[in-house]
Amino acid sequence: MDVMPLLLLVAGSAAVAAAARRTPAPAPLLLVAAGLAVSYLPGVPSYTLDPEVVLPLLLPPLLYTSASDSSYLDLRAQLRPVALLSVGYVLFATVVVGWAAYLLIPGLPLTAALVLGAVVAPPDAVAATAVARRVGLPSRITTILQGESLLNDATAITAYKVALGAAVGAGATWAGGIGEFLLASVGGVGIGLVLMAPLHWLRTHLTEPLLQNTLSLLIPFVAYGVAEQAHASGVLAVVVVALYLGHRAWEVDFATRLQEEAVWKMVAFILESAVFALIGLQLPVVLKRLGEYEGSTAAWYAVAVFLVVVATRFVWVYPAAFVPRLLSRRIREREENPTWRGAMVTAWAGMRGVVSLAIAFAIPATMSDGPRNLVLFLTFTTVIGTLVVQGVTLPPLIRLLKFPSRDRQAETLAEANAQAQASRAAESRLDDLLSDERNALPPPLADRLRQVLERRRNAVWERLGQTNPVTGESVDDTYRRLSREMISAEREVFVRLRDLRYIDDEMLRALLRRLDLEEAAAYRETA
Repeated sequence: MDVMPLLLLVAGSAAVAAAARRTPAPAPLLLVAAGLAVSYLPGVPSYTLDPEVVLPLLLPPLLYTSASDSSYLDLRAQLRPVALLSVGYVLFATVVVGWAAYLLIPGLPLTAALVLGAVVAPPDAVAATAVARRVGLPSRITTILQGESLLNDATAITAYKVALGAAVGAGATWAGGIGEFLLASVGGVGIGLVLMAPLHWLRTHLTEPLLQNTLSLLIPFVAYGVAEQAHASGVLAVVVVALYLGHRAWEVDFATRLQEEAVWKMVAFILESAVFALIGLQLPVVLKRLGEYEGSTAAWYAVAVFLVVVATRFVWVYPAAFVPRLLSRRIREREENPTWRGAMVTAWAGMRGVVSLAIAFAIPATMSDGPRNLVLFLTFTTVIGTLVVQGVTLPPLIRLLKFPSRDRQAETLAEANAQAQASRAAESRLDDLLSDERNALPPPLADRLRQVLERRRNAVWERLGQTNPVTGESVDDTYRRLSREMISAEREVFVRLRDLRYIDDEMLRALLRRLDLEEAAAYRETA
């Protein structure tokens, strides 16, 4: 196996993603553009999206990290709008886009058109999360978009299987499609519910952080694989497990959490970067397979399908946002009132991504070459069109709509009050423990515990204070800087003592790890 193409993909996409952090453009857009630009350079290896790799190996960890970073409570509060988008919209888009493609493209069978509709129906989890993080959407809209993108793949894949069965003459029926959807959805959720408690028990009972993190990396693949073996939705199984484990992450050992956060940030960064670069790199493969559909005719079909996909989302989102409130007093009482601006952003933030392309590449050869190649081409152009057009215009659209900015002072006050309550509980607990002679400590050490507690309690309040008129730093910034300088001085002494052979390397590593943990704790106290 030649590993050089893989190394070039990972290194190149990581470099572009890192450079994107210094620009106002979202990283997914620059990665796709870089992939498109590089795809025709001489000597660049041919990268073909293999659905046997993307779906079982790339999709589970991407879904897991996105779902574990989401809020179970927020998703539960927005379950109705999320369900309307992740199930209702996907099925609506499958039918509308498929029917429109059937009418617009002469000779395209209706069954193949519905395959196209199912493939381009689901917005992408990675794209939605990446753009939402970058542009700072209101929390309710971000929750809805994240929830939709986490759950809609299950609906789209089921719809795709039903449409594909009809397209290749497998005798698919509406009743069979409904049964397959119920098996996929109920089975996926059920398997997730069965797996989540034992997996959490393992995480909390393994005593070695390396084993715990190894388990963490295996969890998404285990959930996905078990569900797929049972012909259920691996997507839903991964999401259910990740939401549960993320909700109860506080029960895991602190060392595991620190390592886990670093590991998953690295994994997500590499996979997200590689996935968007891969999308751009598919251009030569897609054009090579286009066959009889070429030139201006294919370009017209691509523009038409892209416009239908965008318009279909608006047609669904606005009624779904406002009509249920008109019909149900319970919804009006329980849910926050949506605004036309929120519906506008939700409708426009429908970027498609790698899942759509992977599904399109999975279309079997039993479908005739012409329709299969055209579906692949139209899927590619729709993915690129939504990422570029909607991804580029989404940030200025949000600025134009002038959403209310977050009240940072109110958030800081809420955080300070929460910390004050926690500190009082910790102080009471400390007094109880020190009153027991088994926990006797010398007064300086007991005072040190109280000082640490006092520092945490005051750190949040200090953020509301004024900045240093000389340096422009806040109190927190100055505290972190001085703490780093002190730790740096200690670190230099330890290294010098190692070089003088007063201590060995093993002791140096132990001392440096202790300093690293103290530096991380100092940063987190004021972050």
